[in-house]
Amino acid sequence: MIKRLTLSFLVLALTADLRAEPINTGTILSSALNFSCIKFQVIGVCLWLVCTPFGCEIETSAKYGHYNPDLVVSAHNGIANNPWTEMKALLAGIQTTGAGAVLSAMGGQLPNLLGGGTTTECGIAGRPAREHPAHKNLIFKDSDAIGHPAAGFFLCPSASTPFQPYLVSALDALSWRWAIPEFIYPQSLIPGLREIGDWPLNTWGAVYPRGGFVTQAEDPKAAAVVAQRAGDVVTRTGQPHVYIALESDKRKEKKKYMVWYPPSLKEGDAKTGTWQMLTPKRAGSCEVFGSNDLMSFSGWAGSKVAADGNYAFTLWRPYKCCKVKGSFIGSIDIMSYPSDSSTTPTRTP
Repeated sequence: MIKRLTLSFLVLALTADLRAEPINTGTILSSALNFSCIKFQVIGVCLWLVCTPFGCEIETSAKYGHYNPDLVVSAHNGIANNPWTEMKALLAGIQTTGAGAVLSAMGGQLPNLLGGGTTTECGIAGRPAREHPAHKNLIFKDSDAIGHPAAGFFLCPSASTPFQPYLVSALDALSWRWAIPEFIYPQSLIPGLREIGDWPLNTWGAVYPRGGFVTQAEDPKAAAVVAQRAGDVVTRTGQPHVYIALESDKRKEKKKYMVWYPPSLKEGDAKTGTWQMLTPKRAGSCEVFGSNDLMSFSGWAGSKVAADGNYAFTLWRPYKCCKVKGSFIGSIDIMSYPSDSSTTPTRTP
């Protein structure tokens, strides 16, 4: 009897909702001091031709590889409920006004979309969609992808600008709420394409259509799927969304570094990016979403359920760089980082 009671209390402890405090810029900055996520390495040398009136010579500079904290990506219930305190205060008015204008033009009703996890199809404002009998596992979350405040603190320059909003789903209502036009894409219609996890045995959800609705029984996993979708959009150009693409600023004249930028984010591929949970439970390491937790006692989501349904993650992406010393000749890698393929190098300030 005592053993059964002990086991019951343990299960409750592992699955209880967390009532974490909203995160702020200070806690986000401190979370970036994580060497297991940075993965800093010296990976080779760059060769430069340096010429003077007395002749030319070849010089070298070390080539480095490390992950940068590019974005803070939230998945939250309600348009103005970003768990990042400063961003919530800054964006709340813009989000509500912008979403109201878009939804009014589409004939939607804004109050029904302000509640946590709600949907006009379910018709129950403020209640999680998964609680409605017709949509038991359907969850809706808004998402914001914002430049990480520590994006410029590391050796290799980041493509991200700190505090820059790259995606605010309230302003992307047509795509985020109605999946227009992505609901007709093959990735949305064919099961197994772009799945987070190993379909069909273990899947957290599909990347497409890249909007706020997720069919998932576990709220933290639904939040992870929404974050993956937001990251998928902003790391690509020309997507049918209202957003700013995460790409380097090549307009500035002063060039100090040769940088190999990361490829577009791809689910399950740590070579394109990894995730660190910030809230409701701060993670001490980074991961890719979609792990198989079928044999786990509490599962991946067991100790990560947010009582308010609001989540935030840092998206870390791999960069390679070396300091400019002259005219670039080439580079020699002594190890592959983070994969055998590299992106096209670009000089940035």
